[in-house]
Parts: sequence; structure tokens; C-alpha cells
Amino acid sequence: MCAPNSGVGGVGGGRDSGGFEDETAAVRDFRERLGLPGLVDVHTHFMPKRVLDKVWAYFDSAGPLTGLEWSITYREEEDRRVALLRGFGVRAFTSMLYPHKPGMAEWLNGWAADFAARTPGCLHTATLYPEPGVERYVREAVVSGARVFKSHLQVGDYDANDPLLDPVWGLLAEARIPVVMHCGSGPAPGKYTGPEPIGRLLGRHPGLPLIVAHMGMPEYTDFLDLAERYGQVRLDTTMAFTDFSERLRPFPVDERGRLADLGERVLLGSDFPNIPYPYLHQLEALERLAGRLGLGDDWLRAVCYENGARLFH
Repeated sequence: MCAPNSGVGGVGGGRDSGGFEDETAAVRDFRERLGLPGLVDVHTHFMPKRVLDKVWAYFDSAGPLTGLEWSITYREEEDRRVALLRGFGVRAFTSMLYPHKPGMAEWLNGWAADFAARTPGCLHTATLYPEPGVERYVREAVVSGARVFKSHLQVGDYDANDPLLDPVWGLLAEARIPVVMHCGSGPAPGKYTGPEPIGRLLGRHPGLPLIVAHMGMPEYTDFLDLAERYGQVRLDTTMAFTDFSERLRPFPVDERGRLADLGERVLLGSDFPNIPYPYLHQLEALERLAGRLGLGDDWLRAVCYENGARLFH
């Protein structure tokens, strides 16, 4: 499937510099229209090259998984990707990275700490895995200044309620460090994805600052319920409401109204660079949603900047 047309250049890894310049100007226009000093994106991916290459290879073959072509729009070198985000006006972003087996998380945390130190604007990101020593290296990451953690239950194939992780969740709740968790069952379900295990987790750790990635796609309703029940639960917009996701896993029309009440706990996320459409399209999709629901520019400003800026001070 061709990626959605945002009216800016082409898509895929082959856009020329002119296409990026056009998109940068269009994102700047979006910010200026709303009077935003910038954007805060809580769901962007930076990771060691050999790991990212494997992630991109996965998406290259994701057609049978999703039924849709998944062409990486920003298949660029690391410094180019950082420059693109800065050009878009993203003032704070993350280096979401995640292990798929034991022995990876601590190494990834070392890489992410170095990346944050040499990359202004990147929130120091860390990750975890249920394995001996996880409490030690998570504590070390917290002490070294980690601002946000990533947990990917689908790729990691682990239960958030694994006893090895229980002290970790308590530690992060006490430190008030958010965890962006891919816990919904999109684009394909995992053994431990879905709202039920997350409900059990929050029952034990109600103060955990959990950010549900992708709005909980496709179990949107259930994760909205959890966000209403637990005041520290937030949702990021990653890929939600875009043409791509609306064809794959549409957000229920009759649930959209609930987004107004949760406005302060909805955060901009994009999945940059691993998206099959321009970055601008995520912003356009949110603006389109706000217009349809009469949410207004205040809601849009909060989602795109103010909520994230408040969360990360």
C-alpha cells in the first residue's frame, strides 16, 4: 500500500533534500499556526546501528504481518535523523530502544546514556528485561539520570507481571520516571499484550507513571478505561488517527469524545523514523481529529507540547 499523501514530497527512504525541506517548512507552519515554541515527542527511536538495521529489516518484511506495505520514511544516517527532528522543531525526544532477549538491556542502556549525553534535546532513555540483575541496572540508570524507560511486551515477549520486574516498577513509581510501554496487541498480538495484564500491574503499582504506546491500539477502549481509573496513566498518539492506522486498526468513533477529558494525559508520539508516511501526517491527523471533535487549539497545543513539557519539566 502507498503511504498516505500529506502533500509534502514523496515517502519512503528515497526522498530528496528538497522534500525534507518542504516538510520542515510545513511542520514549522503547523507550530506557528498554534503558537507553539516547539514539539515534545515521547516516542522516537534511536538505537545502535546494527540493532536498528534489524528493526528496519523487520518492517521491510512486515507486509504479511499487517497486510500493508511498511516503507521506512526516514531511512537516514543517525546525524541526519537528529537534524530532521530539530528542523521540525522537536525540542525534546526519546531514544526508545528495547531488548528481545536476556543480556541486551544493560548494554542498550549504556549506548542510550552516551547518545543522550552527546545529543541535545534527547531525553535520557533506558530499557529493561525480566532477568537476574534487572533491579540493579535499572537503579543504576535512574541514578545516572534516566528520564524515561521503554518496555516492549510484544518484542520482548515477557509478562509485565514477571516477579523479577516487581521491584523495578516500585522503583520507577517512587522515582516518578515514566515508562512508555508497548502493551497493546497491534500490529499483531503477543503472548503478554492486551489490557488484562496491565490492569493487574496497575492494581499493584497504581502510582506507576505508565505511558501506553499507540493509544493502546487496538484495545483502545480498554486502555482508555485504565487511564480513567489510574491518574498516572497516559497515552501517546504514536501512529493513532493516521490514515495508515485507521485502515489497519481504526480508533472507535464513539470513543473519541473521551479524549477531551483525558486531554492533559495525551502525549504526542510519532514512532520516528520507523513510520511509513511523513512526520507531518501525524500532526495533521491530530489537527483533523481536533477539528472534527471540536476539541480546539488548546487541546492540540497540550498534546503536541504542553503535556510533554510539563511531564519532563
